[in-house]
Amino acid sequence: MYAILDIETTGGKFNEEGITEIAIYQFDGRKVTDQFISLVNPEREIQPFVVNLTGINSKMLVNAPKFYEVAKRIVEITEDCIIVAHNSSFDYRILKTEFKRLGFPFKRKTLCTVELSQELIPDMESYSLGKLTRALGIPMSDRHRANGDAMATVTLFKMLLNKDLDKIIVKEAIKIEKKSNIASNLRTIIDDLPSDTGVYYIHNDEGEIIYIGKSNNIRKRITQHFTGTNSKSRKIQRLVSTVTYDKTGSELAALLKESAQIKVNKPIFNRALRRTIFTHALYSSTDKNGYINLYIDKSNKDEQPITTFNNRASGKHFMFKAVDTYNLCQKLTDLYATKTSCFKYDVKECLGACVNEEPADAYNKRVQSLIEKYSYENKDMLIIDKGRDVHEKSVFLIENGIFKGMGFFNLNHQINNRAILKSIIIPMENNRDTQHIIQSYMRRNKRLKIVELTKE
Repeated sequence: MYAILDIETTGGKFNEEGITEIAIYQFDGRKVTDQFISLVNPEREIQPFVVNLTGINSKMLVNAPKFYEVAKRIVEITEDCIIVAHNSSFDYRILKTEFKRLGFPFKRKTLCTVELSQELIPDMESYSLGKLTRALGIPMSDRHRANGDAMATVTLFKMLLNKDLDKIIVKEAIKIEKKSNIASNLRTIIDDLPSDTGVYYIHNDEGEIIYIGKSNNIRKRITQHFTGTNSKSRKIQRLVSTVTYDKTGSELAALLKESAQIKVNKPIFNRALRRTIFTHALYSSTDKNGYINLYIDKSNKDEQPITTFNNRASGKHFMFKAVDTYNLCQKLTDLYATKTSCFKYDVKECLGACVNEEPADAYNKRVQSLIEKYSYENKDMLIIDKGRDVHEKSVFLIENGIFKGMGFFNLNHQINNRAILKSIIIPMENNRDTQHIIQSYMRRNKRLKIVELTKE
């Protein structure tokens, strides 16, 4: 007997989601023998992108039953059944999480129709439920609603059973839930950790820090350390005694703090991050005709870069986008090796700096715009990012192009007041790594708030 189901959730942080809708069809291998479909009041906020995806909003769920009110029915309809779902690990995890909140264990065997489809119907373009059912001619209504997706999964599962002539794959695909391979002492550590952005410190039984990391979800990342099977993970699992952490809210704050703490503490399992974290940089030079040339090269301690990159490939990718954004010449940005005109000039997309047609002053003005945007050399400015809760923000101070430190401020603080600003800033070292971290973060997060400060 099978319980074919689909669940819609609120979205949000790992293991903090709530169910908003559930549909379960009990299936005996030939026909549906029972069914249960219900909206569920998750008693928590629904993420906006989920509302747009499913159409389920909080108003629809005000009078819906809460999970504890439908839990008994879920237990009854899935009793002695194998749970079948498209990406069953997700739906099963959500169900177990909801039952755990009630203080009850929930254990069932599971089958995943994604994995079965990959085995029995190979070479499909996509195995997402929508694209797969469309390709197989399976009718679907109410996509991204529990009932519509569950009904489509019933039809898909019937097709898979028919294709499994030897019954071998179905027998082997049934997964009895593995017992947690996390030791009880490690589980206790995990239970005390937040699902927030920050820096974590793994200590041995003498209190020494053996590993430092940053994550947007500390609990999830530590769980990965404690369940990993590679050499480093196994060593950490043997040596760990406790985990401490600093919430930062901002990923930039976490990156900077992680880098600084690794340099200070030199943990035994952070050898890779003790070295410089970038290899290439963007430099400029002026040619004999007065044009500013840009080029990606290996980072050089003796030269001040405009911005830095983890590798040459990411630098080149940046430059191709910059050429389009600022209408620059491929030849003068080291993207097109030629002694004459660049390719874009030949297709009338370059204004002719490569053949001295465009005045150097006009061309250089656009190059300077790029340099101004991606370099904070000689600038006095603040970078404002998320705080540790809704009532605060994080702030990063740069004076005369030098990173001075970071801090957190309450939303009613006037941080453009230098005296107040310096009272909340925790000084941090300015080095090539911090510059790379800040510049990379600013490139990736174009909606960061930047406040220009007037010179003292």
